[in-house]
Amino acid sequence: MNASIIDPLQGDFPEVIEEYLEHGVMKCIAFNRRGTLLAAGCSDGNCVIWDFETRGIAKELRDKDCVAAITSVCWSKYGHRILVSAADKSLTLWDVVSGEKITRTILQQTPLQARLHPGSSTPSLCLACPLSSAPIIVDLNAGSTTVLPVSIPDVNPGLAPSSRNKISDGTPFSPTAACFNKYGDLVYAGNSKGEILLIDYKSVQVRAMVPVSGGSVIKNIVFSRNGQYLLTNSNDRTIRIYENLLPSKDGLKALGDLNVTQDGIDDSVEKLKAVGSKCLTLFREFQDAITKMHWKAPCFSGDGEWVIGGSASKGEHKIYIWDRAGHLVKILEGPKEALIDLVWHPVHPIVVSVSLTGLVYIWAKDYTENWSAFAPDFKELEENEEYVEREDEFDLIPETEKVKESDVNEDDEVDIVTVEKDSAFSDSDMSQEELCFLPAIPYPDVPEQQDKCIESSSKLVDSNNSGSPISEEGRPNGRANNHASSPLEEDAGATRLKRKRKPSEKGMEFQA
Repeated sequence: MNASIIDPLQGDFPEVIEEYLEHGVMKCIAFNRRGTLLAAGCSDGNCVIWDFETRGIAKELRDKDCVAAITSVCWSKYGHRILVSAADKSLTLWDVVSGEKITRTILQQTPLQARLHPGSSTPSLCLACPLSSAPIIVDLNAGSTTVLPVSIPDVNPGLAPSSRNKISDGTPFSPTAACFNKYGDLVYAGNSKGEILLIDYKSVQVRAMVPVSGGSVIKNIVFSRNGQYLLTNSNDRTIRIYENLLPSKDGLKALGDLNVTQDGIDDSVEKLKAVGSKCLTLFREFQDAITKMHWKAPCFSGDGEWVIGGSASKGEHKIYIWDRAGHLVKILEGPKEALIDLVWHPVHPIVVSVSLTGLVYIWAKDYTENWSAFAPDFKELEENEEYVEREDEFDLIPETEKVKESDVNEDDEVDIVTVEKDSAFSDSDMSQEELCFLPAIPYPDVPEQQDKCIESSSKLVDSNNSGSPISEEGRPNGRANNHASSPLEEDAGATRLKRKRKPSEKGMEFQA
């Protein structure tokens, strides 16, 4: 699609279902950093990687050790690795190019979500959010785990635990959402008491706390691509956007400086709240005031200008799109199937959703071309008009162009290797080693053809041994002749007579 002829007043968000992908029963999806590859976790424990440009399967990661449903998939920073969490309590790290398993770790609880450390090209640390325990940092190489605190009393043993805190005695509690910040030096966790905790996972300490209005359970917590905004989805049916006041880089250092300035406050809880007020500030709130519905898998667009959330109601596939100012701009209505996962393309105005039946729907913009708005001399015709062409209008080389001399130097080399810098990634560091596409590897059919040849030749040998009058006559002294000639010799016998000879041991095995 030519971007110069698109009407800019249409809005830069998807409108209709352009296509759907089908491969087994898919449960969760994730784009790589450029949006060229789409990973989907299936209910049989396998992970499928789609080439999003051609909408074909580029690779399938088959795990023989896992037959449970995949709960989340996550790409590494440059796309060379994929982390897969499954319902059998496993975390598996894959090499994308080779399709081989790097490491596999078994946790004590089922991980609902797992995210690789975003600051490393070959990460070994990941953040996992189990079903009924606190978030944990997992070292995939060593297999060790570190449990993160999810409330203030956990880091202040001298204080009495709150009656609402159900994790101090190890009993199950509501799932806790957590995510890394942009460069992975802090973990932002939302707990069941409606608090956002800023955690230094290396020292396992809560450095700041931001209370959420309403005090409901925080189900989702997501950063925008540039790290400037934070999104939370609470149990009170409200999506909240917070502006991140910490710098993108060295956020932990800036947080430490804020803690030093608040040393005059004696109460540790009030001190953490004071620090948190200088880390996050409430920007917008999104909710459906009429239906009061719960939201599923909310996220930002690639540029952070739009916010989307799926309806958690059963039997409907609705996606709500707001602009960052808080206005509802579009409601996408799909088939009568529940929505279970949702993601926005990193670069283009494309939304991909997963239905309960396992289909992946691709929502794209319904483009209408308006040439007259961009070409002043373009004239739209209501009906056909008779047109008289010039004398040389349809010549291969018009007379008007023969006079002009070409300024193009045909001897110059054309650069087809250098990739132009994308404005959507101006905030990210570029890497020449980034994996954008997977090479197409054709599957060999030779073994299958050989099996067919062996099967057909064995049938031919059996038919020659059983019903052939020549084999009956070729039994010397009344004994059965088990060494019938091979199919090649039978074919050659049509042109010239060939004396039968005793086959070797391998030939006997082949006939058997």
